[in-house]
Amino acid sequence: MEIIEKKMDSCTVLSIIGRLDTTNYSILEKKLMEMIANQQDRIVVECSKMDYVSSSGLRILLMALKKITLSKGKFVLCGLQDNIREIFEISGFTNIFEIHPAQEEAIKVF
Repeated sequence: MEIIEKKMDSCTVLSIIGRLDTTNYSILEKKLMEMIANQQDRIVVECSKMDYVSSSGLRILLMALKKITLSKGKFVLCGLQDNIREIFEISGFTNIFEIHPAQEEAIKVF
């Protein structure tokens, strides 16, 4: 997995490339916790190049959402591929997360 960070005027976009699974979820966890600790609480996670997400990856995303919501920030997902969207639907996460089809739309919510 690779994470590309891009700071925008209104938020920070994290693009996830590859698999988010038990072997590497701690990389994303560390990145998100550092951002939250530094009051970067307006985050878009861009998933169009994410091939797979495990339950560990889902847990990290949910944890970040909860922490950012508590700090009155905003945590948005975008660009879910069909197979990833299906995992989110099966787990009930489409009802929990704000999900947009494209990055441009997600950034507009800020």
